[in-house]
Amino acid sequence: MASAAPKPSRSGFARSARALIAFVRLSRPLFLFGGIAGVGLGAAVAAWSGHAVTLATYLWVQAMVSAFHLMVHYANDYFDRETDAGARRTAWSGGSGVVAAGGALAPVVALRAALACAALGALAAARFALVGDPLVAVLGAAILAGGWLYSAPPLRLAARGLGEVDAALVVAGLVPAAADAAFAGRLDPVLLPVLTGPLLAMVAMMLCVELPDCGEDAGGGKRTWVVRWGPATTFVRLPLVLAGAVLATAWALVRAGGSPAVAALGLPALACAVGLVLCARGDWRPARVALGGVAFYATTASGLALAFGLTAGAR
Repeated sequence: MASAAPKPSRSGFARSARALIAFVRLSRPLFLFGGIAGVGLGAAVAAWSGHAVTLATYLWVQAMVSAFHLMVHYANDYFDRETDAGARRTAWSGGSGVVAAGGALAPVVALRAALACAALGALAAARFALVGDPLVAVLGAAILAGGWLYSAPPLRLAARGLGEVDAALVVAGLVPAAADAAFAGRLDPVLLPVLTGPLLAMVAMMLCVELPDCGEDAGGGKRTWVVRWGPATTFVRLPLVLAGAVLATAWALVRAGGSPAVAALGLPALACAVGLVLCARGDWRPARVALGGVAFYATTASGLALAFGLTAGAR
């Protein structure tokens, strides 16, 4: 009679569960909303401009964007693991911490995950080229390059004072552009002025999430804008960026429809901007500022997406 196979030990299940939880933390799923909002905005602009938005194409472009977005999360944790080891981590800054010194996962896990997601995103981009949408494939390649070079050598844009511009162009520029092109076959003329608000909002967000890490970034040799300027000067300049983003978003909302209901979609972003200005003038807390910056970008991009999506049928 054959002997029964040994049952997995409880300790094995516990280790697997801990590893899975650590990998979810490494993935930082809450930040994926930026790519989701960007695809939604690009699709909404395409619909507003008179193009048909199909579910299959939407899912393909979202899969491409989300794969590249996860790639950035994994690569950033891997290449910044030494700097992040001493960071004052919040839910929105300082990395996940799971592959830094003493973390729950080996650093190679993050690197392999980053490479796997890069390959998946590249396959999705190649699919667009094969079905006759080469512009989407080109934009996907630009997202891949900008996302990888944000923290990876040899350029390490985030360490050279170029990460803020890179993140804004990729997340708030190239992602909506790829979604618009997926449905329009080109870039609609209204897209660039509509993206001005989200681009500035992403710059503001980057300043906010860099503030808690200023000391550790400086010690690790990262020359972010906050490290170069210092927190005090950053708080002087942050309201100017916020004001520009709010004004550009208000113009886009007027362009979308101009009704009171459409204008109301910009109120959450305005409230976040006011809250951040009050933080800058008062006793700011790093976690609160970081959360405020993330919320400002999320409400700006999603508010515009809803505005253009809801008014698309009225044109």
